[in-house]
Amino acid sequence: MRLARWKTAIGIGFLVAVLSVPVYADTDKHSATPGTVNYIEGQVSVGNQSLDSKAVGSVGLQAGESLATQSGKAEILLTPGVYVRLGSNSSIKMISSNLTDTQLALNQGEAMVEVDEIHPQNNIRISQPGGDTRVLKTGLYSFDASNNNMMVFDGRASVEANDREVTVKGGHELALNTDGKLKAQGFDKKRVEQSDDLYRWSSLRSEYLSQANTETARAYVANGWYGPGWFGPGWYWNPWSGGFTFLPADGFLFSPFGWGFYSPLVIYKVPIPARSVPHHFDGSRPAPAIGSGFHDHAVRAFNGPPPMARMHSAPLPPPPPIHR
Repeated sequence: MRLARWKTAIGIGFLVAVLSVPVYADTDKHSATPGTVNYIEGQVSVGNQSLDSKAVGSVGLQAGESLATQSGKAEILLTPGVYVRLGSNSSIKMISSNLTDTQLALNQGEAMVEVDEIHPQNNIRISQPGGDTRVLKTGLYSFDASNNNMMVFDGRASVEANDREVTVKGGHELALNTDGKLKAQGFDKKRVEQSDDLYRWSSLRSEYLSQANTETARAYVANGWYGPGWFGPGWYWNPWSGGFTFLPADGFLFSPFGWGFYSPLVIYKVPIPARSVPHHFDGSRPAPAIGSGFHDHAVRAFNGPPPMARMHSAPLPPPPPIHR
């Protein structure tokens, strides 16, 4: 009799545990690789094919293909946590779309690269007339093929030009195709931030992606741990925004624009507002974040083993509704 009751109790406990896990309808098959189109507005094309909103998440640049904007803008995903954004009347070509060797060529116009996460194994390069740039650190980078110029707002890059290699640090720019000595010089970041249309558009896109991150991260928490569909850090589809956002493996990070990107455990353990709040930088560290789980600009360690880090993207099933 006692054995029967014991088995019944176990069965009930198992049923309660199963029913407490969020139910996900695994119907969304979006996946992302370097070159995936994540957002467009205005006139954008790949080769002779004009793109519309249906191209987001379903069209990706293969090696040798080019994406061009006329009166419009576009956002392309590279490795997880890295975005390329094109301004109007610009053209970029995919040279290599491998996760460990990701190379593009900016043939016309301007591009901005937001790097929220990068690993030593990554080889992310942007070439343009006069030089070839390798991104070395998280930060924000600007490339102008029309004026043969590149800028580093935050971060560090190595530029090969005129058979020389030059390191460009945050707050510095480098003029290419010059007859004189190749040397990085400081520039007025505030002036560019206020006057450059692509910079302001990129900042807004980063904000939207941060909001999508906080909504998406909630879909992968079950009973205080990682829920169904979690594959580690990577690109996750957000059906509300109709695009991909980035989810870190654990803890949190900030974009160079100051917007937060949180892992599912941070969303669960720390009271993160539904819409992210910008954090301003003092040097290289963000201002203290809100919530008891944060300490000295970082997240306290969580109990249990770290999640398995995966470099590839993960599709996102439609998450449960959020009541605000």
